[in-house]
Amino acid sequence: MRATRVLSATLLTLGLAAAPAAADSSPSPSPSASADGKAPTQAGTSFRTAAEMEQGRTATASASTGDYLYWSFPADTGRRPTVKATVKLPDTHTAQTWQLDVYDGLRRHQSCQYGAATRTAGQGASTVELACVLRTVRAWSEPWANDPLPGTYYVRLTVLNLGSADLGLPVRAEVRADSKDIGGAAAVDGSLGKPLVPGIAVKSDTEKDGSKSAVLSAIEPDDGWSSHWWSSRWVWTAVGGALAALAGIGGHALTRGRGRPPYVPPGA
Repeated sequence: MRATRVLSATLLTLGLAAAPAAADSSPSPSPSASADGKAPTQAGTSFRTAAEMEQGRTATASASTGDYLYWSFPADTGRRPTVKATVKLPDTHTAQTWQLDVYDGLRRHQSCQYGAATRTAGQGASTVELACVLRTVRAWSEPWANDPLPGTYYVRLTVLNLGSADLGLPVRAEVRADSKDIGGAAAVDGSLGKPLVPGIAVKSDTEKDGSKSAVLSAIEPDDGWSSHWWSSRWVWTAVGGALAALAGIGGHALTRGRGRPPYVPPGA
């Protein structure tokens, strides 16, 4: 009997120990990780918790109607960002007005150059699409101006004038940010010392090569932040100078004539 009890206890212990191992053998996917590992599948609820996304990738989030959803992305000098959002609404709802707001690294609200940043979805509409095309990001601006500057940009998506019947209904949002390179036409004289990235002036980590990087934001353009001194304006300036020089030489050759006129003796 004693041997039977010991054997039963041993088998029970081994079974309990093997159960967690079997459960861990098939890990469940993380809710915040996407298939490519770069597009977030959750949104933040404030500026400090904004989900970081790269340009050219679609970020998704499941939320409840009435929540404030925040994302952030990097925008560099000479580029004109475009932010698009699609909200999939529940099957049954009343009329809802959704709004897309974009803020720069100083958390200043940036107006849309064009695009529908506020739209109303009628009763029974399945989706609502929003878009905001910002002005071209400048390398430098006056302190009193509200020009978009290089750094982190924040996207806020929310619903306005929500009825109590729709509060808390499930929705799904998709947000994507892209940029168009404007080139030297947007170049200005001057540049910022650092891009407006969270934590750049508060705390920094020293890398192995001695350089420093912000610790509160891990996103930056694919080719890094621009040095702000080179643009296509240099090429057009050089080409314009060369054409002006050629035009001056050609004009001189056409107007100088054949030299001094021939000598004509008096009375001839």
